[in-house]
Amino acid sequence: MAQKKAHEVAQFVKRPDAQYRTILVYGPDRGLVSETATAVSKKLNVDLTDDFNVTKLELGDIREDPGRLLDEVNSLAMFGGDRLVWLRGVGNDKPVIDTVKAIASDPPANTTLLIEAGDLKKGSALRKAVETGRSSIALPCYGDDSRNIQTLIDEELGKAKLSITRGARQHLADSLGGDRLASRGELQKLCLYCLGKEQIDEADVLAIIGDASALSVDEAIDSILTGDLPGLDLAVTRIIASKMQIFLVLQSCLRQFQMIDIMRGQIEGEHKQISQVVAEYSRRIQFRRKPALEKAVRGWNGKATGEVLQHLQNAILETRKQPALQESIARQALLAVAVRSARFNRQ
Repeated sequence: MAQKKAHEVAQFVKRPDAQYRTILVYGPDRGLVSETATAVSKKLNVDLTDDFNVTKLELGDIREDPGRLLDEVNSLAMFGGDRLVWLRGVGNDKPVIDTVKAIASDPPANTTLLIEAGDLKKGSALRKAVETGRSSIALPCYGDDSRNIQTLIDEELGKAKLSITRGARQHLADSLGGDRLASRGELQKLCLYCLGKEQIDEADVLAIIGDASALSVDEAIDSILTGDLPGLDLAVTRIIASKMQIFLVLQSCLRQFQMIDIMRGQIEGEHKQISQVVAEYSRRIQFRRKPALEKAVRGWNGKATGEVLQHLQNAILETRKQPALQESIARQALLAVAVRSARFNRQ
């Protein structure tokens, strides 16, 4: 079976094996999926600037014409050389699965099919088709852990030739994660803000990093956790009026429910007391937000948090696919989670 563990993906990306003609990059961190797929594309023997040799498709293109993907994969380059067919934003979609299966036993000699997908569960049809294929491989991309976040910080600050104080680094690390591209964008924005300085301090982080400084974002998340619908509407309205990207609220909400999911796992799987788990994890947030967190941990369960994480990931993807509608998409997604919180809190 051709698949990599999450920690093996970076090594594969550095030197992709040419025998794999179908490469599936998937996971809940859509930014990391995109970044990984881009890194893979740069290592292929394909001129990415040649539109004749690179075909980029979205899921909508395949739905309109189910046979197009297989046709593109089997097409020959007009002027010779290797081709790349790059498909984004898919899940367990039948035309994609059928194409992967069709080329599994007879892969094209000069075309690579690169697929970006969302979070695919083990045993899902697309993963199974890729992982059992003779010439295909699956690369999982999961959210950055603390070590990866520190590496990302070092990478971007190194490019800008900036150092950072210990306190500022901790504050910065606490504000990142959940989506690789968003985290990298925040770091690049911070480096631009500190242009001309030698060292970044806490004041710089508080001034420029959205997650660390936006009180309205915290208010929105707390309203979601407590099921306070009017409070959520007010906080989101303030965020939009301030010209802050509404994406940051989705990102923060995703991270909050990732934490709750871990906490519920310890309560349900390890049979720890709720008070014990809350006391341990609440050290990571401001004291004024602890009641909202505890209320959410008591009200939600592991199954429900898993559903919400998928819901938020889908919303993040939709905001990228339809940037003109991102405020509406985000508001509806957050409202749906708040409604569920209110329902759980009444039980």
